[in-house]
Amino acid sequence: MVSYKTLGLVNTREMFKRAINGGYAIPAFNFNNMEQLQAIIKASSELKSPVILQVSKGARNYANQTLLEYMAQGAVEYAKELGCAHPEIALHLDHGDSFELCKSCVDMGFSSVMIDGSALPYDENVALTKKVVEYAHQYDVTVEGELGVLAGVEDEVASEVSHYTKPEEVIDFTSKTGVDSLAISIGTSHGAYKFKPEQCTRDPKTGRLVPPPLAFDILDAIMQQLPGFPIVLHGSSSVPQEYVDIINQYGGKLPDAVGIPEEQLRKASKSAVCKINIDSDSRLAFTAAVRKTLAEKPAEFDPRKYCGPARDLMEEMYKHKITNVLGSDNKLAQLD
Repeated sequence: MVSYKTLGLVNTREMFKRAINGGYAIPAFNFNNMEQLQAIIKASSELKSPVILQVSKGARNYANQTLLEYMAQGAVEYAKELGCAHPEIALHLDHGDSFELCKSCVDMGFSSVMIDGSALPYDENVALTKKVVEYAHQYDVTVEGELGVLAGVEDEVASEVSHYTKPEEVIDFTSKTGVDSLAISIGTSHGAYKFKPEQCTRDPKTGRLVPPPLAFDILDAIMQQLPGFPIVLHGSSSVPQEYVDIINQYGGKLPDAVGIPEEQLRKASKSAVCKINIDSDSRLAFTAAVRKTLAEKPAEFDPRKYCGPARDLMEEMYKHKITNVLGSDNKLAQLD
């Protein structure tokens, strides 16, 4: 049994409370490799932002659970090395699909886990989520549950259709399960293809797809039912067109990739939405930089020479999200 506290990590309870009261959201950035982790820690440390390092089941298998433990511990020490004396870093399981997986992550030093029973019948979702909460809370690990189903594809998580969260269920679900935060479905979607072309309109000037707006009426209804309760948005990458254009320019094929407009995420972050998940944007930034470097320097075969620019572009993107979208810069409990 490894306690996250010995690794220097924190759970999400206090950072969420401050975010709701302060009208901003905590960045939850998924990572799969060293370059992503370096970029996340550099951006969040320099901007004095709390941050959630998210690991999906697939990423955990890819990176190795033992290495992840030490990477998380290293991330805390790296933040201090960068001059952030009191970093607030959570290590979170994204879309845990079983009690066994969540238990394993708690036992291996995660400070927060998500149990995603949203595809199950309601009563089964409640029972599974409650079981995870009862185990995790023994070790002061925070738990995120989910009501509603997001469309799209993210690692092993896939759904053809979305089902909006039903506001009338949220009080019953949170009281029966004891979850610390709730992921909801209001129109966000996983992956770089969040919407089909027929769901969107086209900008007549640029020809680019314009996605439908998020269902803020559902968010408002949920907040009325659960005032002050931590709400989470999944599938919230904006799919920056400059990255898509670079990828396509240098041999990629991402037609009609479209994400969530950043102004809608800014609006959500000023509400009880205190955690916003971003994954695809970093994948796009990484891939854009790698494709560009290898196309311009076809003789290059040193991974540092193409992963380095990818790391720099991701850091730039993370800083933009923290400062201009989520508003979490200079929000550490201790800024000295």
